[in-house]
This record gives sequence, C-alpha cells and structure tokens, in this order.
Amino acid sequence: MAAKRFFNDSKSDQDQPPEKRMKPRPSFASVIGEVVMVNSLHNLFSSLEPLLRRVVKEEVETTLRRHSHTITRSPSLRIQALEPSSLRLCFSKKLSLPIFTGSKITDMDSNPLQVHLVDSDHPMVPIVLQHSIKIELVVLDGDFPGDSETWTGEEFNNKIVKERAGKRPLLTGGDLTVTLREGFAQIGDIEFTDNSSWIRGRKFRLGAKVVPGSYQDTARICEAMTEAFVVKDHRGELYKKHHPPQLEDEVWRLEKIGKDGAFHRKLTTAGIKTVQDFLKLSVVDPSKLKNTLGIGMSEKIWEATIKHAKTCTLGTKLYVLRKHNFALTLNPICQVVRAEIDGQIYVSRDLNSIDRRDMEKLVWEAYNTWSSLQEVDGALNETALITQVETMQQYSINPQLEMVRSFPQNGYITDVEFGLSNCNGHVGYSGWVIGTPNIENTINYCISDASSDGN
Repeated sequence: MAAKRFFNDSKSDQDQPPEKRMKPRPSFASVIGEVVMVNSLHNLFSSLEPLLRRVVKEEVETTLRRHSHTITRSPSLRIQALEPSSLRLCFSKKLSLPIFTGSKITDMDSNPLQVHLVDSDHPMVPIVLQHSIKIELVVLDGDFPGDSETWTGEEFNNKIVKERAGKRPLLTGGDLTVTLREGFAQIGDIEFTDNSSWIRGRKFRLGAKVVPGSYQDTARICEAMTEAFVVKDHRGELYKKHHPPQLEDEVWRLEKIGKDGAFHRKLTTAGIKTVQDFLKLSVVDPSKLKNTLGIGMSEKIWEATIKHAKTCTLGTKLYVLRKHNFALTLNPICQVVRAEIDGQIYVSRDLNSIDRRDMEKLVWEAYNTWSSLQEVDGALNETALITQVETMQQYSINPQLEMVRSFPQNGYITDVEFGLSNCNGHVGYSGWVIGTPNIENTINYCISDASSDGN
C-alpha cells in the first residue's frame, strides 16, 4: 500500500503546473563548499594587494626618473611652468573705429597696426631680443579680462573666439602670423568676415600672442589685446557718417541727418544736396536753413549738426564774383575773403568801411550765381593776402573793432563776434568773415537785421 501511495503521489506531482513544482534544495555539503571557496579567494586578494601596490609604485617611479630629463628640455611640455616676466606685447595705437566686415583694420591714424615688445616698467621703450619670434593674431571675447589687469596664458587661450559653424575664418588676411624683429612687428591687411552681434557681449578684441615654440626663454611674454569694439556688417558702412565730412559729401553724411529720412528729403527738395550746400546756406541765411528742416529740428539737434559740419576741411579753392567795377572773393562756403571795389582793395578790418547793404547784396548775388563764379586757387595768393591783412591791422585806427577769436586750424571760419555797437542781430545771416584758409586772424563783418529786410 505504501508503494502504491508513493506511486500515486509522484504521479500527482507531475500533474501540477511547472511553477508549482518544488525546486530541489541544495545540499548542506555544497553550501559549505562555496563558503570555503569565497573565503579563500578573499584571503588571497588581501594578501596580494600590498604586493601589487608596491610593484606599481616602483614601476611608476622608475618611468618618471627615466623621462624627467626629457620633460625639462622640451619647451612644448613646460608652457604652463613658464616663470613670470615683465615682458609683454602691446599694440602701438588704438584702432580706427567703427570697424566693418570686409574693411581693412587700421590704427587711429589710418596706418597699419603694429605690435611692440615692451617691459611693463618702461612701456614706451621697445625691447629688442637677440632673435626674432613669431606673433599670432587672434580674436578675443570683448568681455575678457573683465576688471582684471592680469591673466594667464591658459585664460587668454580660453577666450579666443572662433568662427560660427559654416562660416569663413573670423579673421582673414595675409599677415595673421607675423615676425617680431627689432622690438616690433607690422601687421598687413587683415579684416573681419563676420559681425560681433552673435556673442554675448556683442564686442570683440584683437589679441596678439607668441607662437608656441618660437620663444626659447624660460620667461613668459604676456599677450597683447586692444580695447573692446563692435564689428558692424559692411552694409552699415554705406550709411556711415564721415569725420570730418568733405564738402562734396552728400548732406546725410552729417550727424542727425539720416539717409532718406525726413531731414534729408526736405533738404534735397530745397536744393541742398551736399555738405557744401548746407554750409553755404548756414552762413548766408541760417534762419532759412532751419525753417527748411522744420520743427523736428530741435535746438539740440541743430547744434550737433552744425558742430559736425564745421569740422569740414575747406581746402584752398576760392570763388570770385566779378562785375565792371568790383570783384568779391569768397571761400567755398560763401564767407567773404577779399573785396575790390572801384580799384580799391578791402581786406581784414578795412571792410567795415563798406556799406553793409551793398555788401549783403554782393554776397547774395554770389550765392545765387555760384555756378558761374570764377574758381581760383587761394594757396597761390595766400602770402599776398597775409601781408595785406598784417598791414591793415598795423594801421587800423578804428577803436570799435576788437578781435576775440582766431581762425581754427582745420580751415573752417567759425562765427566770431566783435565789438561793433551796431552788430547785435543775425537774422539775415551769421556775418561775413574776412580771411582765407590757413590765415590765423579773421574779421567778422556783421550785418544788422534791418539791412537784410529788403532781401
């Protein structure tokens, strides 16, 4: 019966699902064997660890001793260990701003850039090395180095700006790597290919550093960098103001007058197309010029535009209005230089003896017939005019005239006030200046309000 029950029990176990079948239990002997094996391996590793550590340490020290002389001699492996030095690179002058893409980068005097090697304690004296070194030009982030005046070579390299993905190299030209000899290196034609609007600070700097391997000394030469600046797209150069403006420039080159803007359109409609046209009317009739610009031309904007216009260089050309009994000589912006009436020459202070109404009519006629005036070179007659001015000043006996300002060096004759008791108003125009470009002393011949009412 017992055997039968055993048979029946086995058969019932086979009928059970696989997941419900009893898994065989490991024997006690196998468990004891595994524990003994793990303990043996642990003891073995514990015994080998000190031995392995000692062997690895000895091998590392042997390798370092074997190659230590190579590390000492190799300049490429000791860049970060260079000793501090007072030697530094510097740019000789500031940059000419603004800078546009595709335009040659020059210094503030429109000359090629130069990099000098100097001592920090004596920055004005270039240092001459016994051998030449290579200098590389790079573009830096304009926010570097912040408020710090010192930096490491690694910090400098980390702030070098590369071109955007898919763009040309940010800085191009034939002289991105130059040779420094006799204490300086001259940089040729270089230009930016991209603007600076895409970096966080929106500004770049130009940097110069020594090419690794070209300087064998143990002292580090500190890198040079320019001031931070904006690089604009070359399309903006088409709308750039000129400093100083030229007589033949279009009038929108003046400050506060935008190209195709309201002021530009009003001036063009009135026939004022160039800086010279603007200056002539500002001398002859400033009120008419302001009325042409309209109420949008505030006093502050007017002063800024006039100030910029007055930096214009006049050159040496003079213009002569000739009639049967007189000749009136004017500079390019309609200011009187010399008058000859009935064979008598009037220069400098002697012009106050001419009737103001007559002078005003002559100037207005010259202004209105400008294209028909005779053009002469004032430089040829400058010596004679200076002699005449000095002679008239020497023998002048009119106590009412007192000159208070001299002619500026840029050739523009500014509005000058004199002690004339009957010259209080300037409604008709700002006054006639007697003089010529490059003559130091000038006389302002004022015309009163009443004298301009008839014109």
